[in-house]
Amino acid sequence: MSQSSLLTLLLVMTISALAPIVSRLVPGQPPQVLFLILGGVVIGPHVLGFADSAEIELLAGLGLGFLFLLAGHELDPHLLRQQAGKRALVAWTVSAVGAMLIVGGLEALGLVTAFLPVSIALTTTALGTLLPILREQNMLGGSLGRFIFAAGAVGELLPILAISLLLGAYKTWWEALIIASIAGLALVLTWLTRLISGTRVAAIIGENRHATSQTTLRITVVLLVGLLLITEKFGIEAALGAFFAGMVLRQTSKSDDNTEFEEKLDAVGYGFFIPVFFVSSGMALDVQSIVENPVRLVVFFVLLLLVRGAPALLVYRKILGFRERVEMMLLTATALPLLVALTKIGLDSGVMLPENAAALVGAGVLSIAVFPFIATRLHRPGLPAPAQESPIR
Repeated sequence: MSQSSLLTLLLVMTISALAPIVSRLVPGQPPQVLFLILGGVVIGPHVLGFADSAEIELLAGLGLGFLFLLAGHELDPHLLRQQAGKRALVAWTVSAVGAMLIVGGLEALGLVTAFLPVSIALTTTALGTLLPILREQNMLGGSLGRFIFAAGAVGELLPILAISLLLGAYKTWWEALIIASIAGLALVLTWLTRLISGTRVAAIIGENRHATSQTTLRITVVLLVGLLLITEKFGIEAALGAFFAGMVLRQTSKSDDNTEFEEKLDAVGYGFFIPVFFVSSGMALDVQSIVENPVRLVVFFVLLLLVRGAPALLVYRKILGFRERVEMMLLTATALPLLVALTKIGLDSGVMLPENAAALVGAGVLSIAVFPFIATRLHRPGLPAPAQESPIR
């Protein structure tokens, strides 16, 4: 690693260390991911020019992988069969239809050229960013918490599948078959894990999961890097492979020690790799494009609220009160992390214009600065709500 790469990494890790502190000091406590990206913008080539995202491209790529791995690990498949999951699927479907109609109109006006990437981007929800905020505000309990969690999970899973399948189709239908093969590989890995259960190998892995060897965590990293390598080799977006890896881990780590294993994943992912990805994304953000055309950013910001958030007012009208539905609207429209990942994938695949990518990410930055702040101020703890299902977590 060159001296310039080490300097870039030092600056990135400094921002990573300062972001949670600054987040707590700023009134309203905006999520730290906002300061990670803003810090990247400041040190990046478009402002101070101290660092270049190309210097830490590998680490940022692993951060993207961990982001989707943890999203896959967070998702409980049983959630989609519950009432909260079914409502979330309906709301997302309404968002998807609305996105296609609105973006189709923008394309007809010549304002958008990448129909599918922009449409998919407008249907995302930043569950990973929202969870720490909602936990601090005690908003994950009761009926509202279940609906928020379900909407966030669907807002992560379905856009990932859509971006992988539909954008892959821009190149060849063969890639769709490869994606199906990766899903099959995930099932095979799950089967192999169950097969060795109770054997000497499983006992050795279990004995060393808390020792210096950290066997379980090392196997997790091997699984992640291996799937990322396979997807990269076949030209498929790495996000889907990492997401499936997370789902495999969820199925194979169900035990009394699962909480401790999740804490280790969080420590490795959120402690190092994921902050590098977000800071790197800020460094690569085309600030000049946003400054030259701020109207585009405002349009996407409004569309996030209308396309992704507004369906909550209708879908949950018989279950939640108006105030809670407004909270749902604001929270589901918060979309930064997946916007960053999806626009990066769209740019790498060559189907998204740089100015649209910059405006979408800028709108995402604005969404996490505004929407959760308003939602938490509207929230009233202790509001009675029908508890028809057991808590998800």
